[in-house]
Amino acid sequence: MAATGAGRLRRAASVLLLQTPRLPARELSAPARLYHKKVVDHYENPRNVGSLDKTSKNVGTGLVGAPACGDVMKLQIQVDDQGKIVDARFKTFGCGSAIASSSLATEWVKGKTVEEALTIKNTDIAKELCLPPVKLHCSRKEGMRNRIPNSDGVY
Repeated sequence: MAATGAGRLRRAASVLLLQTPRLPARELSAPARLYHKKVVDHYENPRNVGSLDKTSKNVGTGLVGAPACGDVMKLQIQVDDQGKIVDARFKTFGCGSAIASSSLATEWVKGKTVEEALTIKNTDIAKELCLPPVKLHCSRKEGMRNRIPNSDGVY
């Protein structure tokens, strides 16, 4: 009975999270208004949210967490036979900066080879989004190396 109740609570929490409306930029609280318009754009209109078929041989899944604030990001990439990333998807639990960083990262890796994608640094993402130093951890200190799995789907 307790397991059933816990499952029901998880489903209810998920439904509530999905139904929570996003606030338009003009209605955000004062600290949120300090975000650069690029962060707000990627937060309000995230690109490439979702999942790829993790059982597919050409899909790799990576999971990264930022212990400083509890952000967690799952990134999946689909690679063609030539080693080029043809699709990328993400799911992120975290602040607006983390979501924006994940969204931008998926845009940047598409069309690159895995080796090229591995050269992307968190500082590159932070610079593009104009993140303040206090939010640098949201773009992940590990950079792309810990986001992109090897050919076996593991880091």
